[in-house]
Amino acid sequence: MPSKKKRKRAERPTIHPRNKYSDNPPDFRLLATLYPSFEPFVFYSRDGRPKIDWTDFNATRELTRILLLHDHGLNWWIPDGQLCPTVPNRSNYINWIEDLLSSDIIARTHTDGDAVRGFDIGTGANCIYPLLGASLLGWSFVGSDVTNVALEWAERNVKNNPHISELIEIRKVENSVNTVYGEESDNGQSVDRESIIDVRKTSTFKPEPSPSSLELHSGVNKNYHGPPILVGVVKDGERFDFCMCNPPFFETMEEAGLNPKTSCGGTLEEMVCPGGELAFISRIIEDSVQLKQSFRWYTSMVGRKSNLKILMSRLREVGVTIVKTTEFVQGQTCRWGLAWSFMPPTGKKISSHVVEKTVLSFMLEGIHRQYSAIHVLQSVESFFCTSGASCKLNASSFTVDVTASNDHCDAILNNEVQNINEAVSHQYEQKTSSGSNCLHTALTEQCFRISVFQQIPGTLLVKGSLLQKESPVAGAFSPIFQRLEEFLKNKFCREKALIYGSSNPAR
Repeated sequence: MPSKKKRKRAERPTIHPRNKYSDNPPDFRLLATLYPSFEPFVFYSRDGRPKIDWTDFNATRELTRILLLHDHGLNWWIPDGQLCPTVPNRSNYINWIEDLLSSDIIARTHTDGDAVRGFDIGTGANCIYPLLGASLLGWSFVGSDVTNVALEWAERNVKNNPHISELIEIRKVENSVNTVYGEESDNGQSVDRESIIDVRKTSTFKPEPSPSSLELHSGVNKNYHGPPILVGVVKDGERFDFCMCNPPFFETMEEAGLNPKTSCGGTLEEMVCPGGELAFISRIIEDSVQLKQSFRWYTSMVGRKSNLKILMSRLREVGVTIVKTTEFVQGQTCRWGLAWSFMPPTGKKISSHVVEKTVLSFMLEGIHRQYSAIHVLQSVESFFCTSGASCKLNASSFTVDVTASNDHCDAILNNEVQNINEAVSHQYEQKTSSGSNCLHTALTEQCFRISVFQQIPGTLLVKGSLLQKESPVAGAFSPIFQRLEEFLKNKFCREKALIYGSSNPAR
């Protein structure tokens, strides 16, 4: 049983193991009893489970308030309309930053002992990252923002917690004309791929800068015309261990409001910028080229995996020494963490071929409105069952466990699947057990799990995890997953992608 739990956590990261809520998620029933202001927002399902309406901003705000008070001893509030963060999700980011700082990938450069100083880009009225970082780990922060409302309420939230108020500075960003960046790069020597240090599916590598490729994605940040981000905000001579950012993910408020299942609030400045997150994070990259080793680590949250690939290419162009990525999964929502540094690396170096591709993923973007995640899940089952493979669909966890023999793999790879677009009737497995149906299969069979995660409306992440690495037919996993990608994109996406090889190891 213990090994089975470890296997599940490795395949599908949900929450950082040091996160306060990793083993003890919020107990709505208990919280409603302890905090009468939360009780009106709690209702009970038919089986007696306490729930809240995630589309109710007042409910999510009150939940955040009492979690910060109950679990972190923090007094907190935001006015109507401001972005309301989820505490477990934001804690994941803090814990990942802690992983970066405690790793031996790059050396510490300042002499302030164990003191850690961070910079929160766009801290917002909620000021959530400085509050959590200071209360959990004793870090000091500069939190920047541009709007008067955000600055006022961030200051209030800091002052209302005098035990950590001296650790947090709220800094106003002057909304001036942005610097136009030239094509500057720091071309260094090619370096090898770094070893994977973080156990939570965090990949580490040292990319090769290309002296002539800076123009490849140089247009991605031309759409950003907002206030300064780092350059012009960081003072001369300042040094930080890291910066972090929950960027504006969207290009328009209409796009931001497409998800009817949640209500986290958010102003125009918090949610939207021309070019969306790609333009915003690209400007952080440009700023980092100027500031270089003023920060040990530059980091940002990324909402779309397709953007993550572009941004990683951009980082190769500007000559960073190290890039790390991780994946945050909260329920059915995925986000990625992106980190890079210009500091000299100190970690181990291994050849790139040592890293086994046992976890693959791809994005389904532009999905037709009539389709949902369950339709994709059923088509995954149909894809494998029609070839003769054994499938077990779990509709509650949005996974399909597949057991395929060598003959089944050959049938898929040789296009011997009949009527693959026709609906196939099956009895869906509704059990919530995390165990795999292929733990006792013969070594001549391959077992893997296909998971479907909700992204933004119209976008899903499909992930494949190889469960039996020792199988002699394990080498077929990658090409089979590519076949699945082609099939699903042809069926569900408005723009059909027919190119193989776009699947990448999940990082």
